Amino acid sequence: MTLLTVDNLTAAFGQHRAVKGASFTIAAGEKLALVGESGSGKSVTAQAILRLNPDVTLSGRALLDGDDLLALSEARLRRVRGRDVAMIFQEPMSALNPVQTVGAQIVEVLSLHLGLPARAARDEAIRLLARTGIPEPERRVDAYPFQLSGGQRQRAMIAMAIAAKPRLLIADEPTTALDVTVQAQILALLDELQRDFGMAVLFITHDLTLVRRFADRVAVMRDGQIVETGSVAAVFADPAHPYTRELLASRPEPLAERHDAAPARLAVDGLSVSYPRRRGWWRKEAVPVLQDVTLAVPAGRTLGVVGESGSGKTTLALALMRLIDSQGQVRLDGVRLDALKGEALRATRRDYQMVFQDPFASLSPRLTVGDIVGEGLVQHEPGLPPAERALRVAATLAEVGLSPDALDRYPHEFSGGQRQRIALARALILKPRLLILDEPTSALDATLQKQMIALLLKLQRDHGLSYLFISHDLAVVRALAHTVLVLKDGRVVEEGPAAALLAAPREAYTRSLVEAARLGDVSLAAPLT
Repeated sequence: MTLLTVDNLTAAFGQHRAVKGASFTIAAGEKLALVGESGSGKSVTAQAILRLNPDVTLSGRALLDGDDLLALSEARLRRVRGRDVAMIFQEPMSALNPVQTVGAQIVEVLSLHLGLPARAARDEAIRLLARTGIPEPERRVDAYPFQLSGGQRQRAMIAMAIAAKPRLLIADEPTTALDVTVQAQILALLDELQRDFGMAVLFITHDLTLVRRFADRVAVMRDGQIVETGSVAAVFADPAHPYTRELLASRPEPLAERHDAAPARLAVDGLSVSYPRRRGWWRKEAVPVLQDVTLAVPAGRTLGVVGESGSGKTTLALALMRLIDSQGQVRLDGVRLDALKGEALRATRRDYQMVFQDPFASLSPRLTVGDIVGEGLVQHEPGLPPAERALRVAATLAEVGLSPDALDRYPHEFSGGQRQRIALARALILKPRLLILDEPTSALDATLQKQMIALLLKLQRDHGLSYLFISHDLAVVRALAHTVLVLKDGRVVEEGPAAALLAAPREAYTRSLVEAARLGDVSLAAPLT
């Protein structure tokens, strides 16, 4: 039985049509994957179903059990949102309320839609957090979004979305920030919920491996139009449209090994980070997050850092950037960064830059893209004429695949993948010697991911750049990294050349990551069981 029918849906921002006559159906209990490049209209389509963006002009129909969601009154639509149709958003930091605990936000859903009293709602919120894999749910229920890792924030948002057991769950890149083992857990959880409650899922993703493992049918979207639909098995075995064939052929190729010696550009010795935690009214204790991490990144090489969400990867990046307090030595080309403060530290920042995990949170919503990308030049090259600065900004945007018309637009006007490329352009414009990349390809579709990998490799060859590359996607790590370091609970458990380590890991933890990733061609990935 058909649950949702989307018929000739069009969504326009002023004169720009982001969705152009899209039509598809979702049956009760079915899992439909919507795939396509960043900016193809996938998220706009999902948001249009629930009329979440007041700036979009909509036409067509979205029938839920015969009721047209595009024609419902706002009062009736509020009863549908969260209860009959729920949504997991792509960027949890922008979707979660920063001044409420995650528990309070889940409790709100349970109280409004299920009428649960406060105590029962809190107990259910803890159970939901536990079910989505968040450790210590009794403590995390009182945490604010900024106190959780990127993956934990996404799991909290999933807990909120499934709280009222909706008939249709719209999942917009629900595993983007998650490591491979937690990805498998989340897919298994969604699969279990779908079976238990007959819930249908509209699964938006750029990861074709996940489509193969999770979905029943797939709809391929390009430039606002659905170009191909069918069962996952049929489309993957014999894609009819050239664009679908291009997506399936976009798996990154492994990086060739290099055996020539290179001096250490970044050298880290005994790096440790602890956070204070209150015990009782007066006492505090130090909770270790990183413990005695030692690593080296040679000039012109890439070190890949992998590990589960919460293992300390982003904390490592922030400590290396001197954005949080730490103990231990950090040297960049022999200069002790950990010994620098104030203006001396700021002056070195042009030599090492960071691309943050959540581009929406790291880009100022009040600045245009031109101002964001050019801000580093204003700080570090104040004498540069404005005309020359504008030319360098435009050239850097072009390098990451963005057109010059992006200069005068704001971050909210771009897709998640486009925002990630803006963040990369902001870091590259200063021509640093070291880039710390925290999940820079996680929001990109397969074709753009391959383009970004090629771009990073070209920049490395042309300029001798060194990368510390953090990712949960081991196929991407294998395509970019010369060596790999594995973190677990803030400690280094294994390190070595990328090809050898990923082919034959010594530690059981690394073997579990590699098995969950199923490295290789997407067509060989086993279905989820």
